[in-house]
Amino acid sequence: MSEFEFDKGAAPEAPEPAAQEAAVEVPVQGEHEGVKGRIVEHLKTVFDPEIPVNIYELGLIYRIDVDDAGRAEIDMTLTAPGCPVAGQMPAWVEDAAARAEGVTDVAVDIVWEPTWNPDMMSEAARLELGMM
Repeated sequence: MSEFEFDKGAAPEAPEPAAQEAAVEVPVQGEHEGVKGRIVEHLKTVFDPEIPVNIYELGLIYRIDVDDAGRAEIDMTLTAPGCPVAGQMPAWVEDAAARAEGVTDVAVDIVWEPTWNPDMMSEAARLELGMM
């Protein structure tokens, strides 16, 4: 079994409380709503090569903050610590976010808390993967 395969016959385990909080869609409201929304649209063009769903819908993006100067900070995770593209994915995210209008600089941090699990995926991602 590869690092990212789903047993469609098994019932998913309930996520821990911290994981449930991370499953909430990254908010794009507030002072920089437009820039954050444009960043999200660009992040939806980035895919994990092993999964036919974009990283945003997979729930890999935990935080997007943009300051008044257009500097974006993004916290993201990976589906597993041993992800074969772990060294490349942050650069893909940085490049995608940098293309959004209003962004002047991007910093991407990989975080491991909360631990990603399939319950963090959007409904659209679950449908795409046949998990509903």
